[in-house]
Amino acid sequence: MNEETLNLSVRKFLKTVGVASQREIETAVREALAAGRLGGGATLEAKMTLTVEPLGLTKVIEGRIQLE
Repeated sequence: MNEETLNLSVRKFLKTVGVASQREIETAVREALAAGRLGGGATLEAKMTLTVEPLGLTKVIEGRIQLE
């Protein structure tokens, strides 16, 4: 195994996940605000599940997203 290749590959994957996740969350928030399902000062509980099946890895990461 090449440590540098692994590191760069993981970072590339995480960057893709981060950008795609941010886009999805921002779109969903805007839609919920427009539909009146969400107030502008809300704090959203968020949960992300990371799964790498060949490694038997499942990790749940929880956090909060504040709108103001």
